[in-house]
Amino acid sequence: MALTVSLAQFRVTPGDPADNLRRGEAMIAEAARRGSDLVCFPEMWTTGFPWRTNARIAPAHETVLDAIGALAAKYRIWIFGSMLGVCGPGKVANTGILFDSAGDRAGVYRKTHLFRPIHEEAHITAGDSLTLVETPWGRAALAICYDIRFPELFRTYALRGADFVLLPAAFPRIRIPMWRVLAHARAIENQMFFVGVNQVGSEDLGLEEPLIYGGTSLLIDPLGKTILEANDSEEILLTATIDPALTAATRAAGNVLLDRRPELYDLAR
Repeated sequence: MALTVSLAQFRVTPGDPADNLRRGEAMIAEAARRGSDLVCFPEMWTTGFPWRTNARIAPAHETVLDAIGALAAKYRIWIFGSMLGVCGPGKVANTGILFDSAGDRAGVYRKTHLFRPIHEEAHITAGDSLTLVETPWGRAALAICYDIRFPELFRTYALRGADFVLLPAAFPRIRIPMWRVLAHARAIENQMFFVGVNQVGSEDLGLEEPLIYGGTSLLIDPLGKTILEANDSEEILLTATIDPALTAATRAAGNVLLDRRPELYDLAR
C-alpha cells in the first residue's frame, strides 16, 4: 500500500508548548489537505531543550500529548515526533510517539542513546527497548536523532522486518554533512526507507554559543535515492508518496542481511 508522508521541518519555540502546538497544527492541517497519511515532526518539537523549564512543565505536558492525539483524530492522519514525556516519578524521557489516525498511541519509543555534549544524560532518562510498529503500510521502526550514529540499532530493526524508519532530529548545522552520510548509510545498509526530520532555527543551551540547527530533512529509499531533501534554514512541509513494498523488493533482489556472518562479530564490548 502506498504511503503519502509529509516532513514537517519545524522551528521550535523553546519552552512554549502552546505556540509550538498552534503552529504545528497548521502543518498538520496542510499535510492532511495534501492527502498525507503520516506527518513527521523533529525532535522535542513541542518544547525544545530548556532543561529547567522542561523539568517544571513535564507533568502538565501530558495534556499537550493528548492534544496531539486529538489533532490526529481531527485530521484523520498519523503523527510522529519526539516530545517530552514522563516515564516515572520525577523522571522524563525524550519520547517518540506515533499517533494513529484515531488519535491512539500506536507506538512509543524512548530515546536510548543520550547526547552528552548537551548534557542530555543529566536531565533525561534513557529508554531500554526498541519499538517496531505494525502500520497499514508496513513495519515502522522508531528512533531519535543521536541514535543515527549507532548502526546496531538499525540493523536490529532490519532483522526484525522493518520497512521504514522514522527519526526526528535536532541536528546542528555544523554536522549536516555527517547527517546526510549517516542517513544514506542507514537506508542503504539495511535496505529500507529512512525518514529523517530535523529542526531549524537556534537555541541557547548554555554552551559557548547558541546551537544552530541545520534542517536538511530527508526521505531516502532503500537503494539510497534521495526522494526529498529540505533546505537548511527554513520551516517547510515536504510531501511525497512512497511504496514501502520497495523494501521487500530490494531485499529480494539481493538481501545483504542473508550474507551476514554474526559468528565473527563481537558486539558485546
